[in-house]
Amino acid sequence: MSPLRRIISRGQIRRRVKELSANIRADYSGQRPVFVCVLKGAFVFLADLVRQVGLPSQVDFIAASSYGMGMTSKGQITVLKDVTIDVAGRHVILVDDIIDSGLTLQRLRDHLASHRPASLRVCALLARERVLAGGTAIDYLGFPVPEGCRLWHRLRRAASRAAGHLRDR
Repeated sequence: MSPLRRIISRGQIRRRVKELSANIRADYSGQRPVFVCVLKGAFVFLADLVRQVGLPSQVDFIAASSYGMGMTSKGQITVLKDVTIDVAGRHVILVDDIIDSGLTLQRLRDHLASHRPASLRVCALLARERVLAGGTAIDYLGFPVPEGCRLWHRLRRAASRAAGHLRDR
């Protein structure tokens, strides 16, 4: 197996989270958004983000699966845990760590839209370049990541920032 190569440093992540937070703070000034975190991988990213945003807000969690017990997406998305906060008429920001295929994101967007929020935006730390090129809209994006990066499941399994930086093969 070839050695891992750092593609995004701890400092880059920290700076980008500050930038994303500033954009969210500007967009939601005077409002109380609801951050909906996609479990489990996004919780550390969400914590860093919410601390930096610094606005009065609420946090809730949603969980979905397209993987079942394996490491390959089956393409069928199941919502495993729904939000508990009534988001009808609220400004919702869906926060995810990685947008891999865009299928889970679309399913969760549709699901949350059925709750009739005033607005629904997406914030993601990472998204595959092909998903972005395919037209998937991400309102607040940390970093586009090229195909071939094998950090996806490692980051999800660890449910952390992979020791503060992301590596690739």
